[in-house]
Amino acid sequence: MSVEKINAPENPNFAHILSHATKVPGLIFLSGQTPVDKNGLVVDGGIQEHTAQCIANLSNVLRAAGSSWEKVVKVNVYLKDMSNFAAMNEVYEKLLPNPKPARTCIQAGKLPNDVDVEIEAIATT
Repeated sequence: MSVEKINAPENPNFAHILSHATKVPGLIFLSGQTPVDKNGLVVDGGIQEHTAQCIANLSNVLRAAGSSWEKVVKVNVYLKDMSNFAAMNEVYEKLLPNPKPARTCIQAGKLPNDVDVEIEAIATT
């Protein structure tokens, strides 16, 4: 089976610890994206701005892998605090195309750089 590592040039380069995605025949597994800019700095704002940045970062990875949100079959959302669910969901609903992929959303104990949200996905090729 061929395995291809994908890195989106618009996202921070974390190649020393992970690939933005791993592509195998038929599927793309996207690493969790946090609300950071190209330089790896957390963007200003609250949960809504952070959710939008996670989705933008995932969009970059999908594009680099030759896929799109229309081909996403599963999303996992990790929140620092579940009280942010409604605000996160507002942005998620607005930015993702219909029909929405299957999704899990959980409260995580602590996320990298103490961010308030991280989102990962699985897509088809």
